[in-house]
Amino acid sequence: MADAASGASATKAQAFGKSRPFSAFERMVAWRYLRSRRKEAFISVIAGFSFIGIMLGVATLIIVMAVMNGFRTELISRILGINGHMIVQPIDSPLNDYAKLSEKFSAVPGVTMAIPLVEGQTLAQGTAGGGTGALVRGVRADDLAKMKAVSDHIKEGDLVGFATGGVAIGSRMAESLGLSAGGQITLVAPEGDVTPLGVNPRVKTYTVSAIFEIGMSEYDSSIIYMPLEEAQLYFNSEGIVQSIELFVSHPDAVDDLRQPIEAAAERQIFITDWRQRNQTFFSALQVERNVMFMILTLIVLVAALNIISGLIMLVKDKGSDIAILRTMGATSGAIMRIFFMTGAAIGTVGTFAGVLLGVIVCLNVESIRQFFSWISGTTLFNPELYFLSQLPADMNAGETVSVVVMALALSFLATIFPAWRASKLDPVQALRYE
Repeated sequence: MADAASGASATKAQAFGKSRPFSAFERMVAWRYLRSRRKEAFISVIAGFSFIGIMLGVATLIIVMAVMNGFRTELISRILGINGHMIVQPIDSPLNDYAKLSEKFSAVPGVTMAIPLVEGQTLAQGTAGGGTGALVRGVRADDLAKMKAVSDHIKEGDLVGFATGGVAIGSRMAESLGLSAGGQITLVAPEGDVTPLGVNPRVKTYTVSAIFEIGMSEYDSSIIYMPLEEAQLYFNSEGIVQSIELFVSHPDAVDDLRQPIEAAAERQIFITDWRQRNQTFFSALQVERNVMFMILTLIVLVAALNIISGLIMLVKDKGSDIAILRTMGATSGAIMRIFFMTGAAIGTVGTFAGVLLGVIVCLNVESIRQFFSWISGTTLFNPELYFLSQLPADMNAGETVSVVVMALALSFLATIFPAWRASKLDPVQALRYE
C-alpha cells in the first residue's frame, strides 16, 4: 500500500512537473485563491478595494480625456464654423476690389468660400434699456446664408429681412437686451460723424430680423451680423472691406494653400490662419490635457500598489498550500504563474469594468450633468465660463486603448514581485509561514 501511494505521488509529481505553463490546473488554483473565505476576509477586502480603485481610475481617465477631447472638438468646430480658416488682409492698398478677389480665391482648389468682411466694435442697446458691447460683422446676405453655423441655427425669425437692412444677433444678446425677432436694436459706434464740435458717436437703430444660437456663449452674446453695404456706411468704409475670410475644405492643410492664394491675389497680401489666431488658447488646452492624464494615472498606480499588498498577504496566508504544491512537484515557475494570474485577474477585470463604466458615463454625460445640477441646485459647467452650452464628450479609440494598456501594464507589473516571492519559497520555509 505504501509503495502504491508513493508511486501515485511520484506520478502526480511527474505530471505536475511536465504540465504546460498556464495549464487548467494552474488557472483552477488561481481562481480558488480569488474566492473569499471566512479566514481570508481581510485579504478579500484588499482585493476588492484594488478592483474598485483600478475600475474608478480607468473610468475617470476615460471620462476626463473624452470630455477634454469633446471640449476641444466643439470649440474648434464652432470657432471654425463662424470664423474663416484663412484671413487675407491688404498690405499696399485698401481692399476695394474685394468682389473680384473673392471670385479668384473661390476658384482656388480647396477653398470652399470667400467672404468679404467689415468689422467694428459698438455698443448695443435694446428697447428695454441697458447695453452691452458687441462686434458688428458686415457680410453679404448670400455669404451669411452659406455659413451653416449661423443659417442652420436660427432660433427665431429668418434671414429674409437681412438683405433689406435687418441684422442678426445671438440668442444671449437678445436675452440680455430683452429683444425678439422684429424688435429694434440701437447701435452706438465711437467713430462717428465729424462735426465742427468734434467727432460725434454714430447712433443708428436696426430691425432684428433673425436670432441665432451657435452654442458658444462668447459668440451668442457678442456678435451682430449686418449687411455688408450697410456696415460699410455705418463704419465709414464705403467701397472697401477690412479683410476677406476664406473657408477651406481641409482646415489642417492651410499651409498648402498659402502659395496658390498669394498667386491668385496678384498683389501684396498678408495671410493668417486659424491656428495662428488661436495658438495660445489651443496650446493651453493641450498642456492641460497632458497634465490631467499624468495626474489621473496616479489613481491607477495607487490601486495597482494595493494589489501588491494583497498578494503579499495572500502568499503569507497560503504558505502551507505552497509547501504542498512544491512537494507534489510544482515548479517555482508554476507557483509564480499561479499568483501572477491571481493578481492579474484583479487588474484585468477592474480595467475592463472601468472601460465599461467610462463608456456609459461618456454616452450620458450631459444627462448626468443636468441631474447633478438639479440635485445641487447650481449650474454645473456654466456656459458663461466654459463657452459651450452643453458638456461634450468625444471618446478617442487610440486614447482609450492607451489607457487600457497602461492600466493592464501597471497591474501586471504589480503582481510580479509577490508572485516571484512566492515562487522562491521552498517547502520548509513555506511551512514556517504558518
